[in-house]
Amino acid sequence: MVYMSNLTRIVLRWIPALAVMLVIFYFSAQPSFVLPDFGWADYLVKKGGHMVGYGLLALAFWHALEWKSDRRWLAWLLTVLYAVTDEIHQAYVPGRNPSVWDVVIFDNLGALISLLASGALIQQKRPDKKA
Repeated sequence: MVYMSNLTRIVLRWIPALAVMLVIFYFSAQPSFVLPDFGWADYLVKKGGHMVGYGLLALAFWHALEWKSDRRWLAWLLTVLYAVTDEIHQAYVPGRNPSVWDVVIFDNLGALISLLASGALIQQKRPDKKA
């Protein structure tokens, strides 16, 4: 068995969150004239992207926090705080505008749905302690 220091374990647990944050930053840094137009599905694709991206970020944060159920809401809070900073960042990208509704509705919903659904799945897979 390979020995790993606590610091190494902590750093490794945060790598997925950092990776998702970089992907979100990359997409939000694209000027509006570079973004593809998905025609009639444009709104659904882009808002769905918000939900998926921030849902994955919430799960990555929860993973970094060791999947402890009492830390699920901290993962949600970190996700929403990152969403706020991302919207502020978009104010400085040509052709992009920050939207409080992206944070309040789509980013928040993506994070909540992923955390609640994965929490329910984890709970379902655990053996019943009463038996």
